[in-house]
Amino acid sequence: MEKLVPRISIWGLFVLLFTCTSNLFIEEINAQNWLNGHATFYGVNQDPSTFGGACGYDNPYHAGFGAHTTALSSALFRNGQACGACYRVRCNRQLDRKWCLPHGAVTVTATNFCPPNNHGGWCDAPRQHFDMSMPAFLRIARQGNEGVVPVLYTRVACRRRGGVRFTLKGQANFNMVMISNVGGSGDIKSVSIRGSRTKNWIPMYRNWGVNWQSRNDLRSQTLSFRVTLVDGKTMEFINIVPSAWKFGQTFASRRQFY
Repeated sequence: MEKLVPRISIWGLFVLLFTCTSNLFIEEINAQNWLNGHATFYGVNQDPSTFGGACGYDNPYHAGFGAHTTALSSALFRNGQACGACYRVRCNRQLDRKWCLPHGAVTVTATNFCPPNNHGGWCDAPRQHFDMSMPAFLRIARQGNEGVVPVLYTRVACRRRGGVRFTLKGQANFNMVMISNVGGSGDIKSVSIRGSRTKNWIPMYRNWGVNWQSRNDLRSQTLSFRVTLVDGKTMEFINIVPSAWKFGQTFASRRQFY
């Protein structure tokens, strides 16, 4: 007698694959600490290389971030301490199936501040809000929507190509350094500097965003930096800047946070 072999139609196979994919998607969300927020976009006709914003990055492309950047509401920005942090953001289709792309997700780097208007705006405290560059926003939502979508977000490790970069600014006795292309948690908690004629590490102070300053005259000295991230990881970049350095130059390390 011929055995009866169950057959699955093409439609049934599609439903099965879709169900499995959806379950994996839900399991991935449940496996991490996802929080609720909202997202908008800015810079429709703006060159993405100008998205440095309140964190002080001269150019996100040169800083190693590309176009997937975001401004953060005050609840997330932490007075600039969040600059450089990375977030995985997903459009929440459970709340908005019309405008959210299926499985729409993007990893963004915090480079800017979304100022509150104190009149119930999206960036007013205590709202958790991402005002994304348009290239990032279009990874999670359809073009042509009303401009705001519900999202789920979580902190993720920043993955950078190459090492941490140090750009020297300032003049005479005022030294300022912009630290960019930082991996790991991405957000910097503290920085110290040491010259070749300096015995001890000198604490630097956040000037704004990712720019750190000191008032010591370290010209004509080889410079080293000690950088501590918000997650507690510390790394020393010894003699990363040669003694012949000039203001405006950028020096890249071969070392990176992971």
